[in-house]
Amino acid sequence: MLLTATGTDMRHLKAHRKLGRTSEHRKSLLRNLATSLVTAKNERVITTVQKAKELRSFVEKAITLARHAQNLEGADAVHLRRQASGFFHAGNRQQSLSTGKYWMKRAERTAGVLAVKRLFDELGERYKDRNGGYTRIIRLGWREGDNAEMAIIELVDNPREIAFKDEVKAKEEAANKKKSTKKKKADDSAE
Repeated sequence: MLLTATGTDMRHLKAHRKLGRTSEHRKSLLRNLATSLVTAKNERVITTVQKAKELRSFVEKAITLARHAQNLEGADAVHLRRQASGFFHAGNRQQSLSTGKYWMKRAERTAGVLAVKRLFDELGERYKDRNGGYTRIIRLGWREGDNAEMAIIELVDNPREIAFKDEVKAKEEAANKKKSTKKKKADDSAE
């Protein structure tokens, strides 16, 4: 081991967490988490903080590809869609092997294929004006069994969040309108 003049190691080429897994297992884990995050109804996943931090950069690259595809058409958009499919598990490539006979009923589409479809149809459109920062990590505390720190990773500007903001805005406008009518009544009665 080489040491620098100060006696500390430098972190060259150590950009990601290994998460105690082989590279194939780690990639599969991140693909599963990304698929779950994109296809989840409430657009959030509960996992450990370290996995959430790794997932953040992983899924944001895929969302960026979908965002760039909103401005393109034709072959360029197809190329970006194919690049983004690498962030999710592949579809049904060996259908004849999975069903037994080529004339039999086709296997269902995998969650990865549906995730890519949702990514480009909904999320790319939602984030077309946003330059990164598509996810948020909220720490939950420690898990009972192994004391691992847990977190929620969620997509920002999700429908639930937008509905809440609209509700708060409507309440503020109603309160301001009520104050202005009271003030007008008070001014009218003072005259």
